[in-house]
Amino acid sequence: MSNPDRLKLLFLCTGNSCRSQMAEALCRHIHPEMIEAFSCGTEKHGLNPLAVKAMQEIGIDMSTHYSKTLEELPVSDFDYVFTVCGHADEACPVFAGGTRVIHHGFDDPPKLARDCGSESEALVHYRRVRDEIGNYMLTLPEVLGR
Repeated sequence: MSNPDRLKLLFLCTGNSCRSQMAEALCRHIHPEMIEAFSCGTEKHGLNPLAVKAMQEIGIDMSTHYSKTLEELPVSDFDYVFTVCGHADEACPVFAGGTRVIHHGFDDPPKLARDCGSESEALVHYRRVRDEIGNYMLTLPEVLGR
């Protein structure tokens, strides 16, 4: 059941494959009573399996998540939109009403891991970015003035 007092937050990235998905999952995990979190991309690139694996390591299951665009979300009115990459910040659509857009970029794990020779080497980058996003999620009450 939806709690009308919860803030609606959207995490927007380019492909909705990694960073925005992790932000949505972490936000839902850390602030379930305060925030209703969603994620999408300016495009769909598919869910990144290493992002899913990095989240599973901390007990958060993202395996049922899927890459989607704004038009595919069940809601369209948000209190806040967080752009988590530079491209999404530049290509951010205009939102009606009192939606506030905040940019807080994070490094792109797939780009960082591009030259890694193994999955375990690549996961180091995914874990770091996951933890940075998680630490930022902990600050949301302060960022949102709650």
